[in-house]
Amino acid sequence: MTIIAVFNQKGGVGKTTTAHNLAAALIRKGRDTYGIDLDPQAHLSSITGITAHSGQETILSLFQHNRPLRELVQETSSRIKIIPSHTELSKVDALYGKGYNVVNRLNASLQSENFGKKDTPIVIDCNPIIGVLSLNAIFACQGLIVPISADHLSTKGAIQIAKALDALEKVVKRRIPRRYLLTRFDGRRRMAWDVLHLVEERFGAEVCRTRIAENVSLAESPALNMTVFEHAPNSRGASDYNDLLEELLTDGFIE
Repeated sequence: MTIIAVFNQKGGVGKTTTAHNLAAALIRKGRDTYGIDLDPQAHLSSITGITAHSGQETILSLFQHNRPLRELVQETSSRIKIIPSHTELSKVDALYGKGYNVVNRLNASLQSENFGKKDTPIVIDCNPIIGVLSLNAIFACQGLIVPISADHLSTKGAIQIAKALDALEKVVKRRIPRRYLLTRFDGRRRMAWDVLHLVEERFGAEVCRTRIAENVSLAESPALNMTVFEHAPNSRGASDYNDLLEELLTDGFIE
């Protein structure tokens, strides 16, 4: 299985949009794809049409009762298999601390359950704070996508994440491959190009060649509980996320 986490500490950068539509693009490729919502805001759960009335049917149950992940999977209309989140997930840091067994719990569960086939993709929508939840995603993933909206605050968030990942290398005993993805990109704005050049200078070949353009269809589809492919399959947003997947497959970032 290929486990990809989507993470930035800055909100409004297209984190959940990227997790959702990347998973949808994989489905369109015929891949049996899972999504894990590790954000207490539960946006990925919500936009896929899942409302959890109790934390017991969500990823929270993994931390509370070590419940098998397979028991938490819910099917969605888009055919993405979602393990949903719940607002009470925000208490995980306070309740369980940051010991190794806690931050490695998701990884241990995924590996012990042998989730899916070798080429089964799992996309994790992360909590936008470096804590127990995001560390679980980092420990579990084989690759990290950092969405950066075309503004300077988003870029600062990405730089902070890069520093944190570098510091974690000794703990996880490997360098986590990463890709920096420009989102909400408007080529008519000089600032968008300034941010792109800054990001390319800082992160080099790890910057995705594909850029996600500012697009009305991408903004509309979450309110309709749809992927952009369902809502507007011929839109620029659908084309961009399809191109992103092709790039990640071609580069071997996703098996």
